[in-house]
Amino acid sequence: MIMVSSSVIHSKKDIMSGTTVFKGTRAPFQNFIDYLKAGDSLDKSLDDFPSASRTQAQKALELAGSALLNPVVETAA
Repeated sequence: MIMVSSSVIHSKKDIMSGTTVFKGTRAPFQNFIDYLKAGDSLDKSLDDFPSASRTQAQKALELAGSALLNPVVETAA
């Protein structure tokens, strides 16, 4: 399992068994993504995750987009 940490999302073994959540909450980031994939708006998605702020959600989406556009490539040593 890859541990994730940023200013808005993180994963720790002792919080929901390492599931990536919005920092300061127990709201899983993947569930939020699933709402968006299903076609829900950002506002609708946040209605079901009241502990996550709009700012957190926007920043987390920016981080996810950046990770997809700028992947870290590991080279064999």
